[in-house]
Formats: sequence, C-alpha cells, structure tokens
Amino acid sequence: MKIKFLLTALLCSVIGFAQSVNDYKAVIIPLKYDFIKKENEYRLATLTKSNLTKAGFTAFYTTEELPAGYNDRCGLLYIDVKKDNAFLVTKLFVQLKDCFGRVVYTSEVGKSREKDYEVAYREALENAFTSVIALKYKYSGNAPVTPAQAVTAATLPAAASTSVQTSVAPAPVANMSDPNLLYAQPTENGYQLIDKTPKVVIKLLKTSRPDSFIAIKDGIQGSLNAKDNQWYFEYYQNDKLVSEKVSVKF
Repeated sequence: MKIKFLLTALLCSVIGFAQSVNDYKAVIIPLKYDFIKKENEYRLATLTKSNLTKAGFTAFYTTEELPAGYNDRCGLLYIDVKKDNAFLVTKLFVQLKDCFGRVVYTSEVGKSREKDYEVAYREALENAFTSVIALKYKYSGNAPVTPAQAVTAATLPAAASTSVQTSVAPAPVANMSDPNLLYAQPTENGYQLIDKTPKVVIKLLKTSRPDSFIAIKDGIQGSLNAKDNQWYFEYYQNDKLVSEKVSVKF
C-alpha cells in the first residue's frame, strides 16, 4: 500500500512539474469538434491552424501524413476546442492535451455576442487564442515526460521500479507505408481511429494502462493491446478469442 501511494505521489509531482507546451514539437488538429456537425464547419479547423501558426506552433491536421521527425506521438500535443454553454453569449476555449489525453494547457474563454453562428464561433475562437498566442511558444527541444518515464526516473525501491517497467509493453511503431494505416484522433475519453477517407473505424476508451484500450469496432466490443511491437484488436466470437492485427499511427 505504501509503495502504491509513493508511486502515485511521485508520478503526479514529476509529471505536473515537467509538462510544458514548450516541450512538444507540434500540434495535431482534428477536422471536427464536438459542438459542430460537419468537418471544418465554419472553417474552424482552418482558423485553428492559422492561429496555432501565429502562436509559433507547427501544426498538422489529423489526416495529414506527418514528415520525418514528427512520428513520436507523445512528443506532440492534440488540440480540442470546447464550447461553454451560456445564454446569449457564445463561449469557446482551447485545450492542449498530451498523447494520453491529459490536459497540458487550457486557454482563457473567448466570447462573442454575435447571433450568427459562423460569426460568433469564429470571433469566440479568435478571442480564445489571444491567451494561447500570449504564451510565446518556443520549442525547447526537451522530450515531455510520460507516465512510465516519470515513475522510472523517480527514486523508488529497485523492486518497485522493475515491476513498473516490465508491466507495460513498449508502444508499437507505425508502418507509414501500410495502406490500411489508421490515425488516432484524441477524444474526451480516449481516441477514435480513422482511415484516410476519413472514416471512424474503431473507438478506443482509455484504461489504466497506456498499452491497452477498450475497443469498439462495428458494434463489437473488445480490446486493443500492444504485443510484439504491434497493436491487436481482440474480442470473443462464438466463445473463441479472435485477434486482428491493426496498424495505428498515434
């Protein structure tokens, strides 16, 4: 019990201290946010990329093939725009999350009293980005701390450290030439894996392990697990375990 408490305390303190937007190399932008119905509706994705560039970030859409040097998913931030429901006022704010869906930065709330949706959303988003631009982002070149790294780096008894290290499988490296490659797009509770069309193929829900997710595909619920440098979607069919290899770019 004491070791578990120590692990938790050290993990929180190390990650909380180490994470900064300057430690991340680029930002990934979804084409659709929860409060709009269509991809790039009101050109909000375009406006997001424009403002990120203005703020000094390198930014890519989720559907873009990333250039060399940007293939470490945990070296990137994932942006989301949230709507705060309010009467007669449109309120939006920006969140930057890491590869595990943890919020690294939340902007100030941008507001608009315009009645037209397109004008209101665009004005509110521009206003929200004022605080993002004020960060004066500059890539530090420092790799962000992941949960496994934080625990390993902490001063723990050797047995406890070894146990943590061997319990999590290393993240598989995506094969960018695979025609069936799926791209991970962060959601509120995990990720959705999309193909190049883009179409949502698998929905993932986070668990306590970064190498295992609850997975839902075509109405079938199973799990997505990292094994032997590959991801596998596993589920039961007629009391028999089925394991399907899945190529994923996180």
